[in-house]
Amino acid sequence: MMAEKGLLVLFGSQTGTAQDTAERVGREAQRRHLRCRVQALDSCDLANLIHEPLVVFVCATTGQGDPPDNMKMFWRFLFRKSLPGSALCQLDYAVLGLGDSSYPKFNFIAKKLHKRLLQLGANPLLPVALGDDQHDLGPDAVVDPWLVALWEKILALYPLPPGLEIISPDMRLPPKYTLHYLPEDCPEPEGALLQSAPPRGAPCELQPFPARVVSNQRLTAPAHFQDVRLIEFDIAGSGITFSAGDVVMIQPQNCPEDVQQFCQLLRLEPHRRFVLQPTEPGTPLPPLLPQPCSIQYLVTHYLDISCVPRRSFFELLASFSTNELEREKLQEFSSAQGQEELYSYCNRPRRTTLEVLWDFPHSTCAIPADYLLDLIPRIRPRAFSIASSLLAHPERMQILVAVVRYKTRLSKPRLGLCSTWLASLNPEQGDVRVPLWVKKGGMKFPADPGTPVIMIGPGTGVAPFRAAIQERVALGRRGNCLFFGCRHQSKDFYCQAEWEELVTKGFLTLFTAFSRDQEEKVYVQHRIRENGKLLWELLTTENAHIYLAGNAKQMPAAVAEALQSVLQQEGGLSPLEAEEHFTALERSRRFQSETWS
Repeated sequence: MMAEKGLLVLFGSQTGTAQDTAERVGREAQRRHLRCRVQALDSCDLANLIHEPLVVFVCATTGQGDPPDNMKMFWRFLFRKSLPGSALCQLDYAVLGLGDSSYPKFNFIAKKLHKRLLQLGANPLLPVALGDDQHDLGPDAVVDPWLVALWEKILALYPLPPGLEIISPDMRLPPKYTLHYLPEDCPEPEGALLQSAPPRGAPCELQPFPARVVSNQRLTAPAHFQDVRLIEFDIAGSGITFSAGDVVMIQPQNCPEDVQQFCQLLRLEPHRRFVLQPTEPGTPLPPLLPQPCSIQYLVTHYLDISCVPRRSFFELLASFSTNELEREKLQEFSSAQGQEELYSYCNRPRRTTLEVLWDFPHSTCAIPADYLLDLIPRIRPRAFSIASSLLAHPERMQILVAVVRYKTRLSKPRLGLCSTWLASLNPEQGDVRVPLWVKKGGMKFPADPGTPVIMIGPGTGVAPFRAAIQERVALGRRGNCLFFGCRHQSKDFYCQAEWEELVTKGFLTLFTAFSRDQEEKVYVQHRIRENGKLLWELLTTENAHIYLAGNAKQMPAAVAEALQSVLQQEGGLSPLEAEEHFTALERSRRFQSETWS
């Protein structure tokens, strides 16, 4: 049975780490001559799960203990009450979790998945693996030994056919695709990239809408260290609709200088066009790449040359290297013992793929073009809270973008790919377009017009609340209370005039905390404690809902603590009762938060 079905590796991945690990399991299966398919959980046909003999699940947990986006449908299916307790009794499985123990719901999804599969009669080959980002060696500290144990179990169940050996790690596996260059003189089809399939339904990841940039305005003072933009898109004719709390996904691109450097280092000709052919029949072509495609397009829109490379990158690069010194270093970086050194070379200073290629010039110019898609992951879309309402700005969408720029020990500052690209777009230089689509957000605002909302949005966390306030004001709803925090009233008080006008008109109660405008730092949590009486009143007599958004360092915990202290001071609850009351607010969705790192 196993011989023809092989092993199925299913991943739920938000940032790409779980996908990278799933692909590693796939490569290790190939070395053991096992047929293996690697897919996202939501793209697998769930009805067929019952007939799979052996599945390895690799899944991440997002910040609030939710499943990643590409396994949400699977998650709903798995927890259906109607599934019989013996549904998966033919299935051998193993669950590998990737998490971060600095979050309260550490590896919550992996643990819950393991438990649910057991309930449905499946047979675990191993205990669930709980990879931890906080470990000195990263998740590999758990993943490496767990995979060794997994292959022992699997090879005991499905031994290698006689005469076959495990393909040694020194032997390179074939590429996923081969690149076939078209002859130089082959005519370029007219407007090839523009006439891709006509749009069907609402835009989505596989079919983003190219929205025109209408304006790109800096909101922070010119002298302020942080550059924050309010960017407006024209979405007329896109079929896109959204409401407060929704999120826009943006597909960024590499800057022309990086693309040019990459092509020079790898001796690629940007104008050359090629078609891709899968090595294994039945492997789907990568979505979003036109066929035929130019090298320039591939490197600009697809290959993530500015990401920090993963361990698998060094492993593959070592196999191309013809230079002994470089190869030894690359092999060390891809070994289990070399992980601390890799971490301090790559992860800690946030060194990019392009910079690593500079450091290994002999190995880099030996990279075959066929392996580009195995070596470098695709550029992932970035999520932004939508900061405007269609009721206030029809056919438009606005976002608040903090441009990511910081120093590490490397001489060049680190730049966020998407925010730097967005900030560089100038609508006065012609028709500038950004590929985007909308996703339902985690925050839902109350349908009942009488329900007041308390919104806590320091920094760019205010974005979804600007959308909510615009929407509620357009509908004539008054119970809007906003806690906003930033460093200086004069430098980074986003949308100040807009808030002040709404306060004057009686639509908004505003509390501000400017942390650096006085000797001792004042944050939103201080303002929450100071206004406890009002909050307690809104919560108990008017059934108010509380929303929190912003950067997930210490802020969410500090706000939760401030709210619990209000419940104690104003409501006379004991610390334990306050904590239980707060948990009840969360459970009934009267407290909702959306935080990001």
